[in-house]
Amino acid sequence: MEGTTLSSENLDRIDIKILQCLQEDGRISNLKLAESVSLSPTAVLARVQRLTKDGYILGYEARLNPLKLGAGMMVFVEILLDRTTPNVFDAFNAAVQVRAEIMECHMVAGGFDYLLKTRMADMAAYRHFAGTVLWQLPGVRETRTYAVMEEVKDTTRLPLR
Repeated sequence: MEGTTLSSENLDRIDIKILQCLQEDGRISNLKLAESVSLSPTAVLARVQRLTKDGYILGYEARLNPLKLGAGMMVFVEILLDRTTPNVFDAFNAAVQVRAEIMECHMVAGGFDYLLKTRMADMAAYRHFAGTVLWQLPGVRETRTYAVMEEVKDTTRLPLR
């Protein structure tokens, strides 16, 4: 959605309610969604299609349990690059895209350049990842690692008016 600015000002209360319902249960049936917002199924389907076309709804996916799937350890990593030039940023950005262990990568302002969210089986797996992948990423000069001891809050839900 580069170059597109979407505003919740373009949404009415029914659109907001539809988005809230879909955030709570992305698998809700169209009929049940229609009942929740007091519209006909046809009208709700048209609104969901419009919200998707306009970029308010990006897609649907299942939230999986990392503990049951061998990725129970979350580690955040600060990355400081050796140079901050467009080609170094581009190379770094491309390299993190292909690593499944890197769940999120954010360029940040402040004392370092990127913040990564990674998931591993355990500390041994992270140590292997750090030695064979992390330090091989383009332009990495320094890293700081923060192993998560407890996930206090984990949500993807956005606050809606």
